[in-house]
Amino acid sequence: MDFTPVRYAPDIAPPEPDLDRSMRRIIEVIEDFERGSVEGEGRAVRFAHAKAYGLVRGTFEILDGVPPEYAQGVYGRPGTHDALVRYSNGLSHLGADRMLGNIVGMATKVFGMESTTTLPDEAMSRTMDFNMINGPVFFCNTAAHYTFLAKLFIDLPKYRQSGRRGNHQMFHDWVTGYGTLPASEWAWDELGAMLRLGERARWQNLLLSSFFSMGAVRHGDYVAKLRIRPTDDSAARVRTRGLDPTGRDEVFRPALVGELAGAEHEFDFQVQLCASLETMPVDDLTVEWEEHESPFVTVARLRFPRQDIGGEENLAAADALSFTPWRCPPEHVPLGSIQTVRKEVYRHSSSLRHRLNGQHRAEPASAADVLPDRS
Repeated sequence: MDFTPVRYAPDIAPPEPDLDRSMRRIIEVIEDFERGSVEGEGRAVRFAHAKAYGLVRGTFEILDGVPPEYAQGVYGRPGTHDALVRYSNGLSHLGADRMLGNIVGMATKVFGMESTTTLPDEAMSRTMDFNMINGPVFFCNTAAHYTFLAKLFIDLPKYRQSGRRGNHQMFHDWVTGYGTLPASEWAWDELGAMLRLGERARWQNLLLSSFFSMGAVRHGDYVAKLRIRPTDDSAARVRTRGLDPTGRDEVFRPALVGELAGAEHEFDFQVQLCASLETMPVDDLTVEWEEHESPFVTVARLRFPRQDIGGEENLAAADALSFTPWRCPPEHVPLGSIQTVRKEVYRHSSSLRHRLNGQHRAEPASAADVLPDRS
C-alpha cells in the first residue's frame, strides 16, 4: 500500500442544515407515490428499483489472508454465508425494459453475520445488506436537492414520453429544482453525474456488470466504497452478452434466467479505501474515487450455483424482501447526509409498501426460507 488511508471519525461527514425537514419532505413525496403506485399490477411498488429481474441464491465467502487495513469488521472474520441477490431496474416504475432504461441495481443480503445491526427493531437479524447500482456515482449530493430529485425520479417516464421536449424540461426541472432554487444552488453537479451514469451503463447481461455502493461507508477504522464485479472466468462463461431492447419488452430477465440455468457464476466483492478527503470526498457523491489513488481490493467472493429462477414465485419472493444499506453492523454504517436520508426513507417506504400489499414485514432467518433450492 503506497498511501495512508483516511481514518474514520464520527464527525467525518457532519449533517447538512435542516436535514430533518428535508427528510420529512422526501418521505412525504415517496409515500404519496407508493399509495398510488399500483400501475395495473394490483400492488404498491418500490419508489426506486420497482421492477425486479430476479432473485438469486448464492454464497458470500469472506476471504482469509486479506491485508489488515481491508480485513476490518466483518471482513476480519473469514467464513462462508448464504446470500440472496435481487437484480432490478433503478426506476420507480414497471414496464418495458426499453422504457425504463439500463440503470440497474444489485441488492445483496448476507445471512448468518455474527454482529448486531444498526436498526433497533432488527438488532438480532444477523443479516447484512448491500444496495448497489451499475455506476460509481450518485446523482444527488444533499438532502435539500433530493426533495426535488425524488419527485423528478418518479416522473422520469413522463418526460421520456415527450421525446426531446420532455428531456429539455427534465433537465430544467432537475437543475433548478422545478424553478424554485436560486442560481447559486442549481444542481449542475448532480445533472452531470446522472448523465455520466447513463453514458456508462450498458445494455448487457446483468452477470457482466459491475455494481457500486456509490456512497461511502465506515470500514472499521477507515472509510471505504464498495464494488461487486464478475471474475474474468465468470464473465467469459456468459453466452448471451449484449442485449437489444428495441424489439422485446423483456431483455434483462430472460438473459439472467438463461445464464443461471446453464452455469455457475462468481464475483469479487471489493473494498476501496479513502486515501484523501480532498480528492475522494465523503460528502460529494457525484465525485468518482479514482483507482490510481486507491485500488479496489477483493475481500470476499460471491458465488451463484446453477439454478432455476424462472417463474412468478421468484419475482414474488424478490418483491417481498426489504433491503437497506443500514442493515449492517455499527462498524460499517453508511456515511453522509444522503446516506442518512436513505435510512429513514427506505424504512418508511418498506413499511408502507408491505402494509398496502398486505404482506408481513419481517427479516428472514435464512435464504432457504425465502428461496428454496431449485437447482
